[in-house]
Amino acid sequence: MSPRDVIYHIARRDEWRAALEIGAYRTGSLETEGFIHCSLRRQVLPVANTLYRGQENLVLLEIDPSLVTAEIRHEGDDDRFPHIYGSLDLDAVLRLAEFQPQPDGAFAFPPELA
Repeated sequence: MSPRDVIYHIARRDEWRAALEIGAYRTGSLETEGFIHCSLRRQVLPVANTLYRGQENLVLLEIDPSLVTAEIRHEGDDDRFPHIYGSLDLDAVLRLAEFQPQPDGAFAFPPELA
C-alpha cells in the first residue's frame, strides 16, 4: 500500500482506549455530525495545528481505507477530507503513534509514521 492510500485520524487517547475495550472506534462527531473526521497525510498538520494546538493526550491513527467497512466519502469545497460514515474497524488501523505537541504547541508528523 502506498503512503498516499492511507488516511489519518487524530484521536484522544482515552477514546482510543475505550475503542480497544468495546471493539470499535466511535467519537463524538459520529454522533453529532454522522461521521468520523479523517485527513489525508498532507492535511494532518494543518488540522492539528488549527484545531488541537497545544493539546496533549492525543494519538494519530494511520488507517487503511480498504479495511474500513463503513462508507468513506471525500467531502469539502476546496480541499476534500475523508469522512467515515460509521464506526472505525480496529483492524483497519495499521499503526498509531503518540501525537504530542512540541514546546511551542505546534505539531510535527510523528517519525514512526513517516
